[in-house]
Amino acid sequence: MRKVNLTMKENDKYTTIKKLVETNGNKKRASLYLSCSIRHINRMIKGYQEQGKAYFIHGNHGRKPVHTLDDETRQLIIDLYRTKYSDANLTHYSELLEKHEHIKVSISTIRSILMQEFILSPKAKRATRKKVKAQLEELKNVAKSPKEVSNIQNAIIAAEDAHPRRPRCAYIGEMLQMDASQHLWFGKNKTQLHIAVDDATGAIMGAYFDSQETLNGYYHVLHQVLTEHGIPYMLFTDRRTVFEYKKKKSPSVEEDTFTQFSYACKQLGIGIKTSSVAQAKGRVERMFQTLQSRLPLEMRLACISTIEQANEFLNSYIKEFNAQFALPVDNIKSVFEKQLDIEKINLTLAVLTSRKVDNGSCIKFKKSYYLPMDCNGYAVHYRKGTSGMVIQAFDGGMFFCVDEKVYALDLLPEHELTSKSFDLAAPAGQPKKRYIPPMSHPWKQASFERYLKKQKHRQENIA
Repeated sequence: MRKVNLTMKENDKYTTIKKLVETNGNKKRASLYLSCSIRHINRMIKGYQEQGKAYFIHGNHGRKPVHTLDDETRQLIIDLYRTKYSDANLTHYSELLEKHEHIKVSISTIRSILMQEFILSPKAKRATRKKVKAQLEELKNVAKSPKEVSNIQNAIIAAEDAHPRRPRCAYIGEMLQMDASQHLWFGKNKTQLHIAVDDATGAIMGAYFDSQETLNGYYHVLHQVLTEHGIPYMLFTDRRTVFEYKKKKSPSVEEDTFTQFSYACKQLGIGIKTSSVAQAKGRVERMFQTLQSRLPLEMRLACISTIEQANEFLNSYIKEFNAQFALPVDNIKSVFEKQLDIEKINLTLAVLTSRKVDNGSCIKFKKSYYLPMDCNGYAVHYRKGTSGMVIQAFDGGMFFCVDEKVYALDLLPEHELTSKSFDLAAPAGQPKKRYIPPMSHPWKQASFERYLKKQKHRQENIA
């Protein structure tokens, strides 16, 4: 006689019907106890008399539900996570499966499938991690090979650190948190991702990749903010010298020297707040955790290998990212000021460097020689040693400022483009007129003169 195993509910029915038959008890009382009709009691009595204890086994016992995933799909989910979609959190992984593999499964199903293989999410909580470690310690004694246990332990990733919370800003554009993160975002070398995050909505307002955390990277992020949204009220950053420079042993805040970035923000009316505590900028720090979990995998699937490709990919990815994670802006007002024209932005986000005219009336800048030109296209000559400021606009345009006068800079080639002796002479014509910024530009203002003095003083302190 085969052994019959019943569930608790099935065994309750079996003992009740068995007692009812053996003692010829009250069927009405049994129906009240089992919450069924007397007709069903008679049906169970007949089944017990014909089949015995086996009658009370449910008909679907041992069968898989119709909606259960087949073994092939379950193994595919495990293999894809270990290879193609490694390091993705479970929510992101479920989205990738539906988008790229056409496999639609719930997050809880994915979690249970991966937990059976001791695979944890990068966002696993500390309690879950401790529970899995305890299970691994128990399995070490019965494991067939130490390599199996080692692979399981390598899959356990540290849980994310907690940051103190604070209320969001009331308006869009009231405060943008800016920072950069070095990570293996794509390819084989680590790069720096510069971003600006709106504190009120959590939306990414600008993003740019660069090889290092530089002024160029933050200028590109600010350029995106200015062209797409407008002028924000304030930027919240860390205390890097890109944003803030303080003279050593300076007793007064007024003696602090402007940096290039802070000078550009001053001309735009943007306030800068800095902090050396990473938790103070919790919004942008948590944003990097999310991006480090999702973005490298997305870029790997898109076959990104260069910084140029990565920055182009960001244009479309950030829009999708904000649509999914940023708060809706329906009931949040914006305090962004009106957008500037492209020319104003281009000339404001400039890199300023002190230079002196050499004995050939040229200025050497980044291993190249430039010749000052006036607005009519004629070369301008100054004495050797004349100090001035090289101004590199955001679009790459070059200017030279001397004694409140601004000239365009033409690159001086190493060799003549044509030969008077061997090439046909080009028809003589008037010199090409050059664009010179108007006198209303911030370079010509009194604040710019103070900036030049502070830049000179700063260089003397560094020397």
